[in-house]
Amino acid sequence: DALDAAQRGTRRTLVRVLETTLRLLHPVMPFITEEIWQQIAPLAGISADTIMLRPFPQPDSSKQDAGAEAEVEWIKGFVLGLRQIRGEMDIPPGKPLPVLLANASQSDVELLAQHRGTLDFLARMESARVLSADETAPESATALHGSLKILVPMAGLIDKEAECARLEKQISQRQAQIERTEVKLANENFVNRAPAEVVAKERTQMAEHQQAVVELSAQLAKISQL
Repeated sequence: DALDAAQRGTRRTLVRVLETTLRLLHPVMPFITEEIWQQIAPLAGISADTIMLRPFPQPDSSKQDAGAEAEVEWIKGFVLGLRQIRGEMDIPPGKPLPVLLANASQSDVELLAQHRGTLDFLARMESARVLSADETAPESATALHGSLKILVPMAGLIDKEAECARLEKQISQRQAQIERTEVKLANENFVNRAPAEVVAKERTQMAEHQQAVVELSAQLAKISQL
């Protein structure tokens, strides 16, 4: 069935990746890679006598999948945001958390649905719900993932003083990034000599940090009034 086919495909991919990795490592780890390769080669459908006669791996740009890389980065950022909240609020790693998503784009909604099982496992989510545009979120611990706000409701879960300290730390870090970028953009040598796309990227990142400071400051003000 479809599940068996997916498992076979996964195993085949893992064998091919391992075989390629062994060839990549062979010049610096000759003996152990040869030993392992002798066991892996038949599984990969390779009949050569030794790894020493196999070609060294070469990059193939046609195999790159920018979309897949972007999805993995989104998952990593989502999980990191929740783990930061857990760590800074001293929430046990195994405690399932109810999660709300605010300012979610259509892409965020689709990625959440597509990778929900992975996120439930890695981020230990109890539930996940996307807030509508006109819905007011309860007081929550907040992590920013691009324009997406990952919220963990504070009721019965969050320590007010600790959450304020966490937000103040994030604001301070963002402000430091803004200051460093302002210094860089004020340097005429940098602006005039750096590629236009590099300068534009710096300005975009500074705007993102500035917006994050505004949103985090608003959240800090709300929690401080509790």
